[in-house]
Amino acid sequence: MGATTDRRRPTRLVALVVATLALVVAAAATPPDARAFSKAIWGQVYRNGVNQFPLYHRLGVSIFETSLDWATVAPQRPRHPANPRDPAYEWPTDLAQAITQARRFHIRVLVQIDGSPPWANGGHPWNWAPRPGAFATFAAAAARRYRSVHLWMIWGEPNRKPNFEPETTAKPGRPLDAAQKVAPHNYARILDAAYGALKKVSRRNLVIGGSTFTTGDIDTQQWIENLRLPDGRPPRMDMYAHNPFSWRTPSLTGPPSPFGEVQFPDLPRLAHWIDRYLHKPLPLFLSEWTIPTSVDQEFDFYVDPSVQAQWITETLRLARHWKRIYALGWIHVYDSPPESYGGLISASGVPKPGLSAFAHG
Repeated sequence: MGATTDRRRPTRLVALVVATLALVVAAAATPPDARAFSKAIWGQVYRNGVNQFPLYHRLGVSIFETSLDWATVAPQRPRHPANPRDPAYEWPTDLAQAITQARRFHIRVLVQIDGSPPWANGGHPWNWAPRPGAFATFAAAAARRYRSVHLWMIWGEPNRKPNFEPETTAKPGRPLDAAQKVAPHNYARILDAAYGALKKVSRRNLVIGGSTFTTGDIDTQQWIENLRLPDGRPPRMDMYAHNPFSWRTPSLTGPPSPFGEVQFPDLPRLAHWIDRYLHKPLPLFLSEWTIPTSVDQEFDFYVDPSVQAQWITETLRLARHWKRIYALGWIHVYDSPPESYGGLISASGVPKPGLSAFAHG
C-alpha cells in the first residue's frame, strides 16, 4: 500500500459483530483458483484479538495482500544479505502469522516489498531509491524465507514523491525532461533486478511491477513510457499493478479522466499503454481500491453507503468479465475515522451494504 497518510485525490461487542458478519457473507462464492479472476484484500491478521481470515474467506477473497518494509527488516547491513537467517534480519511476526492463516483458508499471500535502509540508499530516508543489486538480494532473501509466497509486488505507488525519491514533478501529459525521467528509470532498474533474483529462487514466483496510482507527481502514462533500463529495454515483470481509485461511475468506456488520471474507467487506455510501451499484454493487478462513504482525510470524494454497494457490484462484474484483470484488491476493511471511511464495516463493527456486495461480487 501507499506508505504515507497524506490526502490522496483521484481528481488529483466482538462476538456479536463476528456473528453478524458471518450471516452477511455466508453465501459468498468459493475463492477462485490461480487461473481465475481473484478478489484480493489488504487487512489485519487479528483485530481486537479476533482472527480476520474467516471473514476474508467468507468474502470470497483468494489473495491476501501485505507489505514487507526492507528498512525495518534490515536496519543494519547483513553480513550475508542473501541468507534469510543472517542475524541482522528482523523478520516480522505478523507476516508469518498471515502466511499460516492464509494456508488454513486456501488464500494466497502477496508480499509488496518497499522501503530501503540508509545503508542501501546512500544515507537517505526509507523512500529513497536503493541500489538495485542490494534490493534484489533482499527480495531473494525474502523469497527464501517465505517459500510458499509466489506473488511479489515491487514498491507501492512509486510515481508519488512521498513514496519514491528522488522524483521531480511533471505536468500531466507532457514529455518528461531528463530530471523527471530519473524516478521511472531508477524504478525500472530496481524492478528488473528484483525480477531476476525472484525468478532464480523459484520460477513459480510472479513479479508484479509498475505499481502506479490514479494520479501522481508523474502520471501513469508518463511513468509507463519512461520505464526503461539503461539499454533502452523495459523492465521485466509478469503483471502490471495499478491502484484505480475512482470518483466516476464504474465502466470500461467513456472519455479520459482529467489531469492524466487513470481511474477504473480508464483501464482500457492503461492496457493500451502497457501493450505499446512495455511490448507485452501484461495482466492487470489492481492492488488497491476503495470507495469512501463519508468525508475523510484520505480522499476528497465520497458516496452514500448504498451507492458504495452498487459500485462494488458493478466494478466486480466488469473485472470478472474483462479477462485482462487478474485481481482487484480492496483496502480498509474497517473504517478508521477520521482518516478513512472507505471500509466495508464501520469502526464500531456495523456492516455496510458494501460488505454483502463484495461478498457476492
